[in-house]
Amino acid sequence: MKRVAVISAILEEPQKNQNEFNRVVANYKHLIKGRMGLPLTEEEVTIICITVVGEINDINSLTGKLGKISNIQVKTSISKREF
Repeated sequence: MKRVAVISAILEEPQKNQNEFNRVVANYKHLIKGRMGLPLTEEEVTIICITVVGEINDINSLTGKLGKISNIQVKTSISKREF
């Protein structure tokens, strides 16, 4: 069963970790329905929100891999409703 989820990430040093972040996300492109990025140049931070639809294991796998990248904080909200 699939669920909808929103993955929010704060990249604290985007110049150092954004390429790795993008490589991980690209491996899960089949799940992604939308992505929004907000660079906060003065603060040297980037905020990225990704909307995904997929199996809970795939969503958790993506979240886990993103969370292992240094200087990135990741939180995920997953719908209770399955479809």
